[in-house]
Amino acid sequence: MKKILAILLFFFTVLIVSPEANAQCAMCTANAEMGVKNGNTQTKGLNSGVIYLLAIPFLLAGSVGMVWYRNYRTK
Repeated sequence: MKKILAILLFFFTVLIVSPEANAQCAMCTANAEMGVKNGNTQTKGLNSGVIYLLAIPFLLAGSVGMVWYRNYRTK
C-alpha cells in the first residue's frame, strides 16, 4: 500500500511541478500568427486539432491499462 501511495505522490508531484512548455513547429506558429493578424478563426481549429491528436493516444493507453488491470489483478 505504501508503494502505491509513493508512486501516486511522485506522479502528482511531477504533474504539479512540471515546467510549462510553449513549443510549436515553425509551420504551426506561422499559421497561428497569420490567423490572428487576419482575424480568422484558424487558431481555434488548430488548437482543437492538437487536443484531438493528444487525446487519442491517452485514451488508447488508458483502455489498454484498464484491460490489463482487470485481467491480471490479484484476486
